[in-house]
Amino acid sequence: MVQNYARRLVPPATSFFLFGMRGVGKTTWSRQHFPEAHRIDLLRESDYHAFLTEPRLFRRELDGVEPGRWVVIDEIQRLPSLLNEVHGLIEERGLRFLLLGSSARKLRRAGVNLLGGRALQKIMPPFLPAELGSDYSLEEVLRFGSLPLIWNAPSKVEQLAAYVQLYLKEEIQAEALARNLPGFARFLPVASRFHGQVLNIEGLARDSGVARTTVQGYLDILEDTLLTFRLPAFEGRLRVKQRRHPKLYWLDNGVARAARKQLHSPSMEERGSLFEGLIAQLLRAQDQLGPGLYDEIYYWAVGKTAVGVDFLLQRGNEFLAIEVKAGERLDPSAFAGLKAINELPGVVRRLIVYGGDRPFRHEAGIEVLPFSRFTAELQTGLWPA
Repeated sequence: MVQNYARRLVPPATSFFLFGMRGVGKTTWSRQHFPEAHRIDLLRESDYHAFLTEPRLFRRELDGVEPGRWVVIDEIQRLPSLLNEVHGLIEERGLRFLLLGSSARKLRRAGVNLLGGRALQKIMPPFLPAELGSDYSLEEVLRFGSLPLIWNAPSKVEQLAAYVQLYLKEEIQAEALARNLPGFARFLPVASRFHGQVLNIEGLARDSGVARTTVQGYLDILEDTLLTFRLPAFEGRLRVKQRRHPKLYWLDNGVARAARKQLHSPSMEERGSLFEGLIAQLLRAQDQLGPGLYDEIYYWAVGKTAVGVDFLLQRGNEFLAIEVKAGERLDPSAFAGLKAINELPGVVRRLIVYGGDRPFRHEAGIEVLPFSRFTAELQTGLWPA
């Protein structure tokens, strides 16, 4: 039986965009929170072609909708031109719109201004630990991710395999985001191997068999369709001045693993990047769902050595440093990066999130938290009072 879980996203009182990767549950959420809304689904070909060929039909359909009532438009990125009409209806008739989409890329490319600031922008992440409650399984999430479409599927393996093909067909081919679909299909599994890794554009291009400039465009597509995000390196003057490449993180571990057709139980080596990726996903989700967790987020590294910190959160002039270790035990090297970063002015908290089950404080003042303790503290913001 499909389980409906309460999501943390709170609907605003005014018009807003709700973006999220395919299968994240945007439509289900909108039906739960706006059951009386007038709905338009642009994934329905009859509606899409009607409004494409005769845009006046859109206004005509909404003529009978009372001022102040909600209108939900699903897959808004398929017809960016409708935003001109939406803008007018907000101004003239006081209608409120919930605009669902899996990408803002086509909206920006079409030259629309996302309603000139008259609509908020929200992003829905995959299921969070607090949303799944006692059903949350770290092992399941590391292996299959927590995308609602996959979580509720009878066979997670089969659904994830189908998801990647659906993404290529409906997101990339149908929306003409990439001119060379075979090249993008080769690029996808290579990019998935960089989950939690510093990007190497030359290596990505070589292994994908496409040009370096093409890889840059493909990375933009992954980010714009909300499958990945890039984490910049901290560019402070602590021991190092050279610029570094960003790290790449996928927004769902299961989708990343399905892209490279590896859905068996993860190896110990793979668990490291998956666990780090999960923490990255949770930090980003907490910030987006609000109130904001940080002003900026980086990774931090010293020169060309292996010394570094996975996540450096900045809020004003203060920093919070987080290192991630998937193992149940920590050796002395696990603390090296957090010891080194203590020289950075403004560091107010240093902590390790690890795969063990006992919280403790290291003699260097570094806090060590199990995953469950970290996710609980994440709800209150992590920053010291």
